[in-house]
Amino acid sequence: MAIFHLSVKIISRSKGQSAIASAAYRSGQRLVDQETGQIKDFTHKRGVQYSEIQLPEQAPRAYNDREILWNAVQVKEAKSNAQLAREIEVALPVELTRDQHIQLVHDYVQQNFVDQGMCADWSLHDKADGNPH
Repeated sequence: MAIFHLSVKIISRSKGQSAIASAAYRSGQRLVDQETGQIKDFTHKRGVQYSEIQLPEQAPRAYNDREILWNAVQVKEAKSNAQLAREIEVALPVELTRDQHIQLVHDYVQQNFVDQGMCADWSLHDKADGNPH
């Protein structure tokens, strides 16, 4: 039986956070922070099973590239107290298949964020420990 878990956090400059670092970690990728020149490399992170960027119609197609998207956010949101992103972590039912997890999250993100005009970058994590999220 699935155990419910939901966590919502803000990625913000005032906490010393970076949208690039957050996106690299969640997607298990290597991204370059153009603001600092730092490389955020999480290619060895275990458990990242799937990642997707969903964009509203008006968003530049270039934002399908995670590095371009999050560097653009950091340029636009330059104030020291800027809120760069929202992180929403939710447990997924272990009874569903991987394809069902992906479809469930894709549809939820589309209806609740992208259809409201927001860009969304999400990843499915599962280390085969009974905690897909």
